[in-house]
Amino acid sequence: MQNPFGNNNQNNQDFFNNLPIPPNYAKIKNDEGEMRIAKVGFSWTVFLFGPFPALFRNDWYNFFLMIVLDLDYVLVGLFFKWNWMLDFPWPTLFFCFFYNMMYFRHLFTKGFYPADERSKELLTQSGYWKEKYRQK
Repeated sequence: MQNPFGNNNQNNQDFFNNLPIPPNYAKIKNDEGEMRIAKVGFSWTVFLFGPFPALFRNDWYNFFLMIVLDLDYVLVGLFFKWNWMLDFPWPTLFFCFFYNMMYFRHLFTKGFYPADERSKELLTQSGYWKEKYRQK
């Protein structure tokens, strides 16, 4: 398969290394061989679909966190009759900026680490990966 992104992933024997990965996506893996590929930066899927991307990724911790904070936001608005609060989903906008970082860091605490040097560099530059997570 030709790599349209030009990040030199074509010469390795591993199947996931042959996938054309966009420049703002990172690959992480654990010692059991599980691999995750996810975007670094703003989460458009959370912006459009709320907590459902966390549900589809089996990221239960962040899914329930989003649900609880969204419900709290609505309950405060209804309790104090601040209807202006309900015009725009501010908690969802917050999670758009931070969900991908929360997802990666949650996986790092479960033993995942960057699968290649390009992903490690991207995660380090973005502030997602710190060497304290794993010395690899």
